[in-house]
Amino acid sequence: MKTINTLFEECVAKYSNNAFLLEKPGDKYQGYTYKETLLKVHMFAAGLITLGIKKGDRIAMLSEERNDWVISELGILHAGAINVPLSPKLSEPAEIQFRLEHSEARMIITTNNQLNKLIPVRNKIKSLEKIIMLDPVDESDEQYLLFSDIINKGEEYLKDNRNNFENIWTSVKGDDYANICYTSGTTADPKGIILSHRNYTANVEQSLSLFSVPESWTTLSILPWDHSFAHTCLIYTLMSCGASLASVKTGKTPMETLKNIPVNIKEIKPFFMLSVPALSKNFKKSIEKGIREKGPKVQKLFNKALKLAYSYNGIGWDRGKGFKIMKKPLYKLYDKLLFSKIRGILGGRLEFFVGGGALLDIELQKFYYAIGMPIYQGYGLSEASPVISANNPEYHKMGSSGKIAKNLELKICDEEGNALPEGEKGEIVIKGENVMVGYWKNEEATREAIKDGWLFTGDLGYMDKDGFLYVLGRFKSLLIADDGEKYSPEGIEEAITENIKLMEQCMLYNNQKAYTIMLLYPNKEVVNTYISENNIDINSQEGQESILKLIEGEINEFKAGGKYEDMFPQRWLPSRIGILEEGFTQENHLLNSSVKMVRGKITEQYNEFIEYLYTPEVKNICNIKNIEAISSIFSQD
Repeated sequence: MKTINTLFEECVAKYSNNAFLLEKPGDKYQGYTYKETLLKVHMFAAGLITLGIKKGDRIAMLSEERNDWVISELGILHAGAINVPLSPKLSEPAEIQFRLEHSEARMIITTNNQLNKLIPVRNKIKSLEKIIMLDPVDESDEQYLLFSDIINKGEEYLKDNRNNFENIWTSVKGDDYANICYTSGTTADPKGIILSHRNYTANVEQSLSLFSVPESWTTLSILPWDHSFAHTCLIYTLMSCGASLASVKTGKTPMETLKNIPVNIKEIKPFFMLSVPALSKNFKKSIEKGIREKGPKVQKLFNKALKLAYSYNGIGWDRGKGFKIMKKPLYKLYDKLLFSKIRGILGGRLEFFVGGGALLDIELQKFYYAIGMPIYQGYGLSEASPVISANNPEYHKMGSSGKIAKNLELKICDEEGNALPEGEKGEIVIKGENVMVGYWKNEEATREAIKDGWLFTGDLGYMDKDGFLYVLGRFKSLLIADDGEKYSPEGIEEAITENIKLMEQCMLYNNQKAYTIMLLYPNKEVVNTYISENNIDINSQEGQESILKLIEGEINEFKAGGKYEDMFPQRWLPSRIGILEEGFTQENHLLNSSVKMVRGKITEQYNEFIEYLYTPEVKNICNIKNIEAISSIFSQD
């Protein structure tokens, strides 16, 4: 089974003088060829070996994207160790502490921008021996090691120990662990996804069955590399093709880095880019703003051009077919006058985006397709390394997640695990060499996710007659935000119902939205007692609003400034609350036989109410529907 080490070595032999890694430390981009990268990787790996790193040891990485990120990971793997990539978005030291303790990381590689998150907890982590700094540090501390010094140690080591080093990196096998990637947990207990060398190399092969990448291509990464989407689809897929990977210039703050993206796009002129819905929406807003600023005439012409493009393109599968072909000359004219100018803003060479992370709204797909920069939506998850399916230039249907990658089996199952026929909705279940090894130190969760080699994704979907996969959301309970981040709601729901006596039941919901909402059924007995003891006129609007504000106040205790503010990440707490007139019961089939919520049925039954909870008027908990619900539940004769 091929390892990442052998994949890299083969690519270097084939594409030795091609540019591989590009970064912008000063005013212009510079970087390494494949051959130069290999030399750095070998020296860093050898340096780790001189520090006593052995096969199977864990080394974490908390860093922004830069050339040394890739060199560090490849160096860790060549030393036979396992990389634990941490998201630079992690903001709480406790989140970092848990991951380092759970993985028993011996070292962590980090930068000056990230170091302040590590300092408060570094001495609490028993396994942590050294902090490897990619940047120079002013502070003198025996725990710090400079990346450059380790490179120098490795260079010296290799002079006399080349054969020993070769034996170490070639001893790594395909089923050896490469990464432990942590998910977002329900409380302080995220799961560590174990991905082997073969998981990655198999998924690179599967990804290339969906997309071809010429060695002349360059891309700019705007997504964090710790996530498996960028990890596989950028670093390793580009590597296997001899193409070039550029990183965004890192600013002193995340906002400064964000501002560098449009500048860097013009400099790199990427041929394709990876994106997630949140970024795609921001790009669209910027484009529309630019059109508006050119005046009403241009805006009117642009809207007319969009309308024609939407009609000509259809859903991609049927582009230009039938009578649509008559619209091609006018579409070409609009493209020359308008759409090509927009593409110029993104470098002029961009052929397409690959979308992942969360479901992409079909209207957004139609917009980008119209202006000549289609977003080919794919589907995957970290437990699958992550690619499962994708649309591509040859075959695509907007609204779908494309066709299944080669050497991968997929079936749609009902709640009992039985395979369903074409067109029926159920849980997406897959089998292939890209399926994770399991969850680190969590055999129970592993058994729940992988059964007889099949990975139960927890996502709801179906296959159409043409072999396109449609992903509809969560089959089970995970919340998923508009940037693709996922979170399990059960811990929050349990904590809220346990600590808020006014509430009997609640369900959190987020399916690719900017914020989370809550469906709530009050505890009638407790609320009626409160009404009686406080002489509230529950038949009046004032009395009904007082109950709603009381509930809202209790929930706010879990938010910033409240007594439970540190229990959960703020983004997953409900921004909108909807009061239900009826609770979840087995009789109405909203609870199953083990008295657990049947989330799919709840979502289906309250679909219109959920949509209402994402409208502006619901920001105020004392909206008309909540008042009506309180009145229905508690009004007295």
